[in-house]
Amino acid sequence: MDTAPIVVGFDGSDFASEALRKGLGLASKLGVPVRIVRAWTISNAPRPKTWEPGFVPPVDDFADAVLAQLTEATASIVAEHPEVEVSYHVPHGAAGRELLRASEGARLIVVGTRGLGGFSGLLLGSVTGQLVEHAHCDVLVSRRRSGDQAPPRSLRLDQAIDPDAS
Repeated sequence: MDTAPIVVGFDGSDFASEALRKGLGLASKLGVPVRIVRAWTISNAPRPKTWEPGFVPPVDDFADAVLAQLTEATASIVAEHPEVEVSYHVPHGAAGRELLRASEGARLIVVGTRGLGGFSGLLLGSVTGQLVEHAHCDVLVSRRRSGDQAPPRSLRLDQAIDPDAS
């Protein structure tokens, strides 16, 4: 029996929450563990408890803060499937690169159509696109249950380019 984990990329977005629900649901049906991955950089990590003005804490302190934030942000969703073994992984690096690494040896990687970064008009985020093209396992791109996948722009594109357009 293949007990390779289902990997779920989680960045705190609504898209990631939906991906986590789907990943946990599949893991429950298949009887396999889930590994929740949140890649981070210093610029997008929460401040560690040891942070103070004029002092940059060690990278391990940032990793601990990311892990605490990830565990808290996913707790209610993880609690919906107490039968699933869940682990957390918080690699320091670019999301695309770290999720590709996490896909090695995984049964499946589950991500949302988009995450917190990028342009709101994109149908597929850049990290998701990288995974679809290069992952070492199958990729499930999860769509939200309700709401627009790509909300409409507030300005017509040509207005953003040409301020004189009406």
